[in-house]
Amino acid sequence: MQPDSPETGGIWRPDGPDLIVHSDNLAFIQTLPDASFPLIYIDPPFNTGKTQARRSMRTVRAADGPRIGFKGRSYETVRGATLRYADTFSEYWEFLEPRLVEAWRLLADNGTLYLHLDYREVHYAKVLLDALFGRDSFLNEIIWAYDYGGRAKDRWPAKHDNILVYVKNPEDYVFDSAEVDREPYMAPGLVTAEKAALGKLPTDVWWHTIVSPTGKEKTGYPTQKPLGVLRRIVAASSRPGDWVLDFFAGSGTTGAAARALDRRFVLVDESPDAVRVMSERLGIEPERLI
Repeated sequence: MQPDSPETGGIWRPDGPDLIVHSDNLAFIQTLPDASFPLIYIDPPFNTGKTQARRSMRTVRAADGPRIGFKGRSYETVRGATLRYADTFSEYWEFLEPRLVEAWRLLADNGTLYLHLDYREVHYAKVLLDALFGRDSFLNEIIWAYDYGGRAKDRWPAKHDNILVYVKNPEDYVFDSAEVDREPYMAPGLVTAEKAALGKLPTDVWWHTIVSPTGKEKTGYPTQKPLGVLRRIVAASSRPGDWVLDFFAGSGTTGAAARALDRRFVLVDESPDAVRVMSERLGIEPERLI
């Protein structure tokens, strides 16, 4: 399908409005034109083999029955406002690889991809992205570390996610460290008072809390990522007015960060729960292509 095909109605335009799209993400992103997005952030399911669930802080109407999505993933809304999805794939890389190929195609010539995974699949992703982008295009592996949740007794508890960062052209990409929020020094006594007051630029290890289960930021959507993490990504790797694409958009945090920083965004998800949460959070009526 072409970007202006009847199937999509040409709903995305470079001079158009921000978008929330309810669609199978591969079917939709294949209609978008090459090199359209300076920044792509994606946070796909982690293939944990578990059912992810979160309780929202407000009451919603109970669904009539389960909703089945792509590859048999199930979504349901139950009384008590618990949102769930099954995070398990028998053919995970058959699912993810074509979407990463599309991400490479959609990146602008100076664009950057952030792929958010965890220890289960990130090593395979690194090999695949090295082949797709070229090893010289690998910029960073960011470790997002947090300290919340259960503690394993038979191993070191896993309390971090991995974010792989690749640029389309290692000779020409956007990275503006001056726009990134600064952090307190861990040993402020070892630097001057001026430096301690200013704070330091983050490294590739980000200590940032998860979204508080009782905080105002919480939407109730499973695996919601903190706004502070996405603000840092958007601030560093895009410029005001740029388009940001997230086609595993979930709770819409990428859109919230983009809006706060004067960027434009396209958010895509096939989950009706995700689309509802994003629409209410961002005040945008979704385009429904599913």
